Amino acid sequence: MHFLSLLAANTNDLQKIFLYTAAFFLALLLTAFSMSAQYKVKGYVYDSSRNNPMQSVSVLSTSGRGTITNAEGFYEIEVSERDSLWFSYLNKPTVKFPVMKISDPFSFDISLQVNVPILKEVKIRPRDYKLDSIQNRQDYAKIFNYKKPGLKVNNSNYGAGVGFDLDEIINVFRFRRNRSMASFQKRLLQEEKEKFVDHRFSKALVRRLTQLTGSALDSFMLHYRPSYAFTLLASDYEFQQLIKENYLRFKRGMAPLFIKDEGEELRP
Repeated sequence: MHFLSLLAANTNDLQKIFLYTAAFFLALLLTAFSMSAQYKVKGYVYDSSRNNPMQSVSVLSTSGRGTITNAEGFYEIEVSERDSLWFSYLNKPTVKFPVMKISDPFSFDISLQVNVPILKEVKIRPRDYKLDSIQNRQDYAKIFNYKKPGLKVNNSNYGAGVGFDLDEIINVFRFRRNRSMASFQKRLLQEEKEKFVDHRFSKALVRRLTQLTGSALDSFMLHYRPSYAFTLLASDYEFQQLIKENYLRFKRGMAPLFIKDEGEELRP
């Protein structure tokens, strides 16, 4: 009886040690996964007038990373989900901005309460949509490739049978992280679509085809903007023809032309 009691006590101790060890390693895994989500925040820093870009402003994160703005006031910094950012100029820091509360991390512009008496020369380079799009995909590859976690089976290469993917099991219960990743991915995809339409439906093209300028051009660009679906599928001839036809409707005060695509009505 004494031996059985001792055996039962030792068994209970072993079970406790196993549970504590499993909990410890699970906590380490959760910490590692939460720290692994890395992406970039970028934008421009202006003075209080929001007209003049500010050079050499320090951009710092709570994880210890830092950078400074260039001559155009632009900055780019790699962060994690749990980071916060703040800006410092002449040893005057701003408040800290939690990364997960930044609504548009790829265009996080800020103005500092500083007056720049002389506007420095700014060099402007022509934008390249394809290069910008590729760079954006690389910077946010983790977000673009995100898929909702679920139970996945791993096949062992060592004859030990099959088992569930532990990483996916952990990610299934990270509800806040999953919502944030899905929402961020949706914003990135929508932004990519908008930039593609901007690339094809440019002011330079519309001005050349319609001779519109000033406020009339701005109004046409806003109210006669084509849909992403039509912009993606239309040939150059079809796209320019639509602009010309909509220009005639614009002069007559008529609504934009509707385009039918594969049996579905799409408003351009």
